Amino acid sequence: VGSEGHRPPPAAKLAPGAPPASALGGIAQISPCLYLCSGNAAANRHLVSARAVTCVVNATMEIPNANWPDIDYVKVPVPDLPHAPLALYFDSVADRIHQTGKRNGRTLVHCVAGVSRSASLCIAYLMKYHRLSLLDAHQWVKSRRPVVRPNVGFWRQLIDYERRLFGKNTVRMVPSPLGPVPDVYEKETRGLVPLWSYR
Repeated sequence: VGSEGHRPPPAAKLAPGAPPASALGGIAQISPCLYLCSGNAAANRHLVSARAVTCVVNATMEIPNANWPDIDYVKVPVPDLPHAPLALYFDSVADRIHQTGKRNGRTLVHCVAGVSRSASLCIAYLMKYHRLSLLDAHQWVKSRRPVVRPNVGFWRQLIDYERRLFGKNTVRMVPSPLGPVPDVYEKETRGLVPLWSYR
């Protein structure tokens, strides 16, 4: 496995043959050693055991760890708010996912909905250890779990992290009727008029 983590893997190698998990319910496979889901799915002993998970990253303040005896728990106590410093955990969580994988373990990352905090941590891991650009990492995670949508503040932190890792950016913040958004959302926000303009 050695240097393999440093080349962009073809999509098929990231999650061979695993179908994308549907909507909010299931556990999505992001890479051979990484899964992403909501807090409800993470609390389902059967779902978690079926995937041979050995480490759970709980990216919430709201949900206590299940503390099952055969699983290591990592708590990332950050609220799902744009100003929350999630970037403080990008490296340590990515390193933990990588180390767990090297020991043939599997990591499950969850927040409450499996949409913003946990998705951002998975994207950071793909950038650091699979050398994917932010644009590609986001597209990959969204293809596995279509509901993912980091909040605007986490996008800014991911953009900064990409610049730190690679010296350039593939996603930028652009103005929209709803305020600044990452350009990956530009098309969908173009026609929107903010609600308050109707008051």
